[in-house]
Amino acid sequence: MVDLSMLRDAYRAQKSSVFDALRNAHAPARGVHGVLKQLSKLADEALRALWAEAGFGNQLALVAVGGYGRGELFPYSDVDVLLLLPDGQTGQSCSAVESARLEAFIGQCWDAGLEIGSSVRNLEECLAEAEKDVTVQTSLLESRLVAGDKKLFNAFRARFQASIDPREFFAAKTQEMRHRHQKFENTPYALEPNCKESPGGLRDLQIILWVAKAAGFGNKWDDLAKSGLATAFEVQQIKRNEALLSLIRARLHVIANRREDRLVFDLQTAVAASFGYEGESQRKASEALMRRYYWAAKAVTQLSEILLLNIGERLQPQADVPNRINERFFEKGGTIEVASDDLYLREPHAILETFWLFEKTVGVKGLSARTLRALYNARHVMDSKFRNDPANHEMFMRILKEPRGITHAFRLMNQTSVLGRYLRVFRSIVGQMQHDLFHVYTVDQHILMVLRNMRRFFIVEHAHEYPFCSQLAGGWDKPWVLYVAALFHDIAKGRGGDHSVLGARDVQRFCRQHGIDREDTRLIEFLVASHLTMSHIAQKQDLSDPAVIGDFARLVGNERYLTGLYLLTVADIRGTSPRVWNAWKGKLLEDLYRATARALGGRLPDPGAEVEARKRDALAQLAPHALPFEAHKALWDTLDVGYFMRHDAAEIAWHARQLSRHVPLASTPVDPHAPAIVRARLSPVGEGLQVLVYTPDQPDLFARICGYFDHASFSILDAKVHTASNGYALDTFQVVTTFLPDHYRELISMVETDLAHALTKPGELPAPSRGRVSRRVKSFPIKPRVTLTPDEKAQRWVLNISASDRLGLLYSVARVLARHHLNLQLAKVTTLGERVEDTFLISGPELQGQRSQMDIETELVEALE
Repeated sequence: MVDLSMLRDAYRAQKSSVFDALRNAHAPARGVHGVLKQLSKLADEALRALWAEAGFGNQLALVAVGGYGRGELFPYSDVDVLLLLPDGQTGQSCSAVESARLEAFIGQCWDAGLEIGSSVRNLEECLAEAEKDVTVQTSLLESRLVAGDKKLFNAFRARFQASIDPREFFAAKTQEMRHRHQKFENTPYALEPNCKESPGGLRDLQIILWVAKAAGFGNKWDDLAKSGLATAFEVQQIKRNEALLSLIRARLHVIANRREDRLVFDLQTAVAASFGYEGESQRKASEALMRRYYWAAKAVTQLSEILLLNIGERLQPQADVPNRINERFFEKGGTIEVASDDLYLREPHAILETFWLFEKTVGVKGLSARTLRALYNARHVMDSKFRNDPANHEMFMRILKEPRGITHAFRLMNQTSVLGRYLRVFRSIVGQMQHDLFHVYTVDQHILMVLRNMRRFFIVEHAHEYPFCSQLAGGWDKPWVLYVAALFHDIAKGRGGDHSVLGARDVQRFCRQHGIDREDTRLIEFLVASHLTMSHIAQKQDLSDPAVIGDFARLVGNERYLTGLYLLTVADIRGTSPRVWNAWKGKLLEDLYRATARALGGRLPDPGAEVEARKRDALAQLAPHALPFEAHKALWDTLDVGYFMRHDAAEIAWHARQLSRHVPLASTPVDPHAPAIVRARLSPVGEGLQVLVYTPDQPDLFARICGYFDHASFSILDAKVHTASNGYALDTFQVVTTFLPDHYRELISMVETDLAHALTKPGELPAPSRGRVSRRVKSFPIKPRVTLTPDEKAQRWVLNISASDRLGLLYSVARVLARHHLNLQLAKVTTLGERVEDTFLISGPELQGQRSQMDIETELVEALE
């Protein structure tokens, strides 16, 4: 009789020793398959012992299916088995005794430490289930006998193999793969990729072997080479990358101590350490691992596409008659096909020509398997001689200047490794991870996303997305200039030093090589060197200050440079993450663009004239509301130039409409207990609410307002804080929340009532919320930075903070400011994904002493941590 506890202990001990072998950082990746087979063998031995104990003998068959059937078992993967019954017997027709024996066997498997995934069927039921569900069909395709009736198993294998239609199976698996890729946004470059399911993962390789096996082409990589579906070199590359992905997956299981196929942030550093990666920080080690993973996934993507196209053509030869494009290329079935397999080896110039023809040829959707293979095998041809060839320079510029297909061509060039081999500096950022908490793409994918965004500004069908950008693009004479700037703006990331300066040098060399004239070169260099400047000024500086606008106008110099920088800035921010761009940032950038354009036209902001113009516009907007004669005057008489410069005419009119009846008489002393006036409306700029607060000023007012928004789960995008001459504070906030837009009326009512109540309620400031931070922030936290510097006029101080985002962060900062009785005049709150970059304009007597400044900075750092 089998002692289950002894069997379990022995099985676990043997697995543990195998796990130790997996943890060996010096073990070669190619040895992982032997380890997985060893785990499969351990499961076989345990199952056979339990099978013999159950006394089934040859009455039925115990069949391994799925990955276990393949003979490779990952550490925490299920041990999938089929209990195959004889013909005429079903799970339902089994006697009570037989059913009890089957259930007891499965229970003993679990007791012995085997995580069993089981099904009980006869041959006919297997065939019926496989016909209905391609997943079942795939699982049974990899079946092998573990114990029991060999004749029964052989009969099952013969019937099952005969039932498979290779063409239908191929179509079903490739469609399944497309749907799976869509789930992962069709990119292997996810921040937390699934090394099994993501594009370029192990599943893509398994699909090749499944469809090959179903078609009778073999079930090993070497078999595909023998059948002419793959070259020996391709098989070598597949084996190498498959081994790496398998080792990563196996170590993920062991490190997580569970089945985990995703390279999540929490585990990336530990997995990197298991490969022996070390760096000055956890971030550097994980970046090295992820880069290696991305390169492997990219190779798998390329090779799987070639092999699947080949298998598809072998199963169903194309009836399409090739159409000759020129003496080197054909159009065949909507793809570009080379005229000969060695074309690129004989004529390297044809490599870039492929992508130019891809842009120009109507109806072409991709490259054929033959072309993809020829490109893959010609990678060594793309050397320094290739990169320095003037004919290739000319063709590359043709690709950039083509009026259609640019985005698709550059993506295809990157997928086939041509772009990185032609532009050596681009190759260094392929698969480069960015752990800055707001970029969600690798550097190469971000650059191509920015190129796509820039391209869309020039396409009429996309003019509705960003009308102002499309309007400016419509008057731009050389779109390719902006495409070059987009291609190089982040190309120097990861080299150390200022990537903007290094990128400007790289693009200068590119322009010189490619014969770009001096004027265009200067513009492109400027755009690359200054691509962060406009967003920095818009999001961190006071745009109502004429000096800010004047300095920026002098930097850009003319309207052409300004327009180019604006378009690149919008495209860049939109290309970092779907979460980073919002309408409020769009408004800030557009306001900066318009103000600078006026300054470049000789109309630097004249505060007096600007204030009068805004007042006139505000009065025009007030006219339809039938307010009493000069109802606005009492409010406006208490407000200075700074207020009118910081608010546009629509905001000024809204304030006057809401507050004209609530302004105390000039002779009335300030009542500190007067009720707060709070008004809210849907934001006129994008999502969220605009909230107005009018109340007697108090030292901790900003902190109390932030405290309310914090506890009510609102995020503050922008704050304009103003103190009127009558002692009242007039503050305006842009806030967003996760509440559904359908409930905005109730939301507005809640904010107006609850915030007014919170501001009149006496007592200590409540403690800030301590919400959970994301896994990404936990794994790659940003060290908080605080800088406190006087402004140019030495009248106010500029406070800059940078930290990982979390609930209650802004309120924690506001509490420190309130504790030191600092007056806040302007807050620029910038959220970049999961990182915040906030700027505050503050004043107060405690800022005059160096010791008190140090105390404030120290307290702020503690609050941010």
